[in-house]
Amino acid sequence: MSGPLKGLRVVEMAGIGPGPFCAMVLADLGAEVVRVARPGAVPDPHDVLARSRTVLPLDLRDPASVQQVLDLVAHADALIEGYRPGVMERLGLGPDVCLARQPKLIYGRMTGWGQHGPLSHAAGHDINYIAISGALHAIGRSGAAPVPPLNYVGDFGGGAMLLAVGVLSALFEAGRSGRGQVVDAAMTDGAALMSAMMYGMKAAGQWSNQRGENLLDGGAFFYDTYACADGRFVAVGAIEPQFYALLRERCGIADDPAFNAQRDRAAWPLLKLRLAEVFRTRTRDAWCALLEGCDACFAPVLDWDEAPRHTHNQARQTFCTLDGVVQPAPAPRFARTPAAAPIRSTTATADEVLARWAPAASKAATA
Repeated sequence: MSGPLKGLRVVEMAGIGPGPFCAMVLADLGAEVVRVARPGAVPDPHDVLARSRTVLPLDLRDPASVQQVLDLVAHADALIEGYRPGVMERLGLGPDVCLARQPKLIYGRMTGWGQHGPLSHAAGHDINYIAISGALHAIGRSGAAPVPPLNYVGDFGGGAMLLAVGVLSALFEAGRSGRGQVVDAAMTDGAALMSAMMYGMKAAGQWSNQRGENLLDGGAFFYDTYACADGRFVAVGAIEPQFYALLRERCGIADDPAFNAQRDRAAWPLLKLRLAEVFRTRTRDAWCALLEGCDACFAPVLDWDEAPRHTHNQARQTFCTLDGVVQPAPAPRFARTPAAAPIRSTTATADEVLARWAPAASKAATA
């Protein structure tokens, strides 16, 4: 592997959702990630989140397997796990034990509710974690129920991404202090943090609790999606006056005085209906030919099959194919230390990994 994290060694305790996503991001950027999985685990090309890893099948009910993990920890920079609080401690792999073996270890913990608090031991999923942060309430149409935004906000944005930031921040600090630490990444915290701008706007009187009636939640007619003549959709986000003026010009409504009331919230519902009528007059491709690439803040709404074929995504190589599976390529881009293309995960034994991580110790053990 190559990339800015080349040389970083990470032990990943296999799980689902945000933990694997965080490990994938680290592996994409060059870290060597060893995934401790259940016995019999084999790499699955359809499990995109598990790419670019060394898979180490171990039965953690066996003390010998636990010892093998600790042997890896002794030569690792970081460990990430996504179990409920207390599980790693019961396995004999809690932070105190691991930090005793490797004092500079960064021990990343990924949970929904966090390591403490009245809900910390309860089961849950993304939808539950973003519900108590305020984020879920804000997503959806006016007068309708909140809409789950897939599992982007809790699992991946507020969870995995924040865990990656936390681990890398702690690694930076450990480089100065020589001491490791625990990173407690809770999806409830992360989802709340991602809502920072909205909390600020609400305090300023610029955002309300009324779902689907605000600037960025579909309330504004100039920041929404619209159906076209062929049933496909386009997205517009012409907030700034100059971009809104260009949208009006290209859509043929520049001379319609009704659309002068861009910032009149009382006029938004009617203008949304009016603009919807405009977009229904052409197919999505016709609108793309008219608006895509100009400053009207326009884009077609693409499905999973269309997105990898879009000319912009192809030019930037935003997607790649591994073992016949189309998937997002590593991001972000680095000028001097670019990340390599994702590779197929392979299985290994603990001894094989230790032969790479601690060759002198491995040779001594087999002598």
